[in-house]
Amino acid sequence: MIFESTSVPEVLLVKPRIFGDDRGFFLETWSASAFEQAGLSVDFVQDNWSRSSRGVLRGLHFQKKHTQGKLVRCMTGTAFDVAVDVRRSSPTFGNWVGATLSGENRHALWIPPGFAHGFLALSDTVDFCYKCTDVYDPESEESILWDDPELGIDWPLEAGVKLQMSDKDTRTAKPLSESPCLA
Repeated sequence: MIFESTSVPEVLLVKPRIFGDDRGFFLETWSASAFEQAGLSVDFVQDNWSRSSRGVLRGLHFQKKHTQGKLVRCMTGTAFDVAVDVRRSSPTFGNWVGATLSGENRHALWIPPGFAHGFLALSDTVDFCYKCTDVYDPESEESILWDDPELGIDWPLEAGVKLQMSDKDTRTAKPLSESPCLA
């Protein structure tokens, strides 16, 4: 695995070594020893899988308690993935990282605890998988507005594609300045 730095140093683009031939391909999606060699000691406790159609935007979510680190990847299709630093004491508070993840490039993004996460489905079908370092806790979940001008996320919105979002991403999401971010 190759770990590439991003504009927010703790968020890493993870590129697997892919072994392929005329039969198909093989790659490791997770390796504790590779993460440890990169200086990351991570214990995953939960795996999640979501399916979305073109135009679905999920996020930006984080948990005040049970903060989750996430290793995310797109198994099928293409998604634009975003991580936002929500740690008020961080020098990169409010900064975001975006990466295109797809079944074709097979890249993953490591998002440590203390970041809000979201993605936009760019293909007809997106199968998205998450390895999480803590359990899902709906009581402590928060949503930040996907289009908060303070963040200025450059979402690759396609002309003519209608965005689809959940109620928590439209009605209850708050701007970063009003969000109960982490210390």
